[in-house]
Amino acid sequence: MSVKAKYQPVLDLGEELAIKDGNVTEENGVLKIKGTAATQFEKNLLWDKIKEIGGEAPSDLKANITVADQSVFHRHTVKSGESLSKIAKKYYGDPMKYKQIFEANKGILKNPDIIHPDQVLVIPNL
Repeated sequence: MSVKAKYQPVLDLGEELAIKDGNVTEENGVLKIKGTAATQFEKNLLWDKIKEIGGEAPSDLKANITVADQSVFHRHTVKSGESLSKIAKKYYGDPMKYKQIFEANKGILKNPDIIHPDQVLVIPNL
């Protein structure tokens, strides 16, 4: 199996996330990946996928993934049935961090218990 085939799920995720300025080359059995993720959350998703395939420190892959917007952790579009605590659990692993999301979005949210589909929320860096 070629190293590119091995890491194809990473490349597919990069396409799904619309990574900008993407470049992939293979040199002496090492896959080199370069690109710009929209947010730190997306960069983390890519690194999680890399580690899932190649381990904590893969020797057959070098990645240079930068982040376009470092002012936020992510921007989340609310879907039907979501709550701030569900969103906090998704991004931070802790539903009680909903308070930080509420604070970061006080310009559009008046009550942490009321959010609406299609609202775009800032998920702040912690």
